[in-house]
Amino acid sequence: MSSVVEIFLLLSKRIIACLDVRSGRVVKGVNFEGLRSAGDPAELARRYNAEGIDELVILDITATLETRRALAETIRAVARELFIPLAVGGGIRTEDDATAAVEAGADKVSLNTAALATPSLITCIAERYGSQAVVVAIDAKKDGDRFAVYSRSGSTAANRGAVEWAREAESRGAGEILLTSIDRDGTKAGFDCAMTAAVSSAVSIPVIASGGAGGLDHFVDVFTSGRADAALAASIFHYSETGVKALKQYLKQRGIPVRL
Repeated sequence: MSSVVEIFLLLSKRIIACLDVRSGRVVKGVNFEGLRSAGDPAELARRYNAEGIDELVILDITATLETRRALAETIRAVARELFIPLAVGGGIRTEDDATAAVEAGADKVSLNTAALATPSLITCIAERYGSQAVVVAIDAKKDGDRFAVYSRSGSTAANRGAVEWAREAESRGAGEILLTSIDRDGTKAGFDCAMTAAVSSAVSIPVIASGGAGGLDHFVDVFTSGRADAALAASIFHYSETGVKALKQYLKQRGIPVRL
């Protein structure tokens, strides 16, 4: 691979689709509430793989609340459809949980509540699988002049700020930050570019922006003013409001490097 191609791949902005899964079905809500069905995980994974999505994230959104592991059957069914990286989150509380997800087909594991409760877990998994396999998910909302972090599917205040927690996660071995705006989740009002830029400026690892995607310009905004390395969306892809290929072409036309 030439050095020019390698540099382009490093600079390319990633488009990521998220499958929020509950009881084996993909669901979507607003502000983490009012969930409705959006389809079968494996069928959606097959579609996104064909459309050229860069990565896929499965979040078993009730696994933590129900104190169980992410559903291995769902992970295996989705992994069989993919030739792109797959990240899995929800219910990963221990190193053994992470191993179960990897053995089921995950390339990365996403830690949220467990990382806040036991930050050393980040280091344990990073040492076993490498930092590139560890994503720390941060769910946050605006609180005065800071961005307050929440755990347990956005239901419990963690008494942490998103910026300082992202810095600590990086220092403990996280390879990426998945930053979700609870305020914007499912609203289609646009990403929280101020929060994304604050976290992106504070760490040297990639930051994935999540929450609020509703139109093509929202992605342009989060890649420019938001300084995101990747952008994640769910409902606009699930319900075919925006196609992956059309989005990438739009970004390319505006000078944002993407993989076509």
